[in-house]
Amino acid sequence: MIKVLLADDHSIVRAGLRRIVEESGDMQVIAEAADGREAIQKVHKTSPDVAIIDISMPGLDGLEVISQLKLYYPDLPLLILTMHEEGQYVVRAIEAGAMGYITKQSAPEQLVKAIRKVFSGHRYLTDEGTEALALSVARGTRGQSPLDSLSMRELQVLRRLALGHTNREIAQAYSISIKTVDTYRFRLLKKLNLRNNAELSRFAIQNNLIDT
Repeated sequence: MIKVLLADDHSIVRAGLRRIVEESGDMQVIAEAADGREAIQKVHKTSPDVAIIDISMPGLDGLEVISQLKLYYPDLPLLILTMHEEGQYVVRAIEAGAMGYITKQSAPEQLVKAIRKVFSGHRYLTDEGTEALALSVARGTRGQSPLDSLSMRELQVLRRLALGHTNREIAQAYSISIKTVDTYRFRLLKKLNLRNNAELSRFAIQNNLIDT
């Protein structure tokens, strides 16, 4: 049996994923987590064969969870789960160490196929995900887009600002100072040629960085 960990902050989503996984016949859910920090703790405690990580969770988001887990478990197959195709996150998730990338709208058989594929040591991407990776490589030969110029932390701060989180909340989420968050915000405005948080939010929505 393939031992699976599910990390998503919506209990109804986890329940649906658990049903799909356990109806497959060769998998079982051994642990669930409702946020990023809990996901890391549960991996430590249960040693899953595959971890499915939601990209947007309270506390640490999916990219941060992947980065931390890869430090301790470099061979653990990780699948990123999201509401819709977020092209920039396909690239960042793979860079961080994810083996696959699927959406919550994917058919049940796609989820099962993805788990089996990453468990066997292969990558799993949707067609849109593969296209996003190809576009990223192509952009590399022509010059970067504004998003490509952002570090992973800047991208994470951008998402949280766009979601309406305060600087204090962001600082607590990433264990950094409020002054450091201000520095990231200043860099974002400068790199993206924007003026305020409202424009940051609009930019994030236009680039599919947050769910609307």
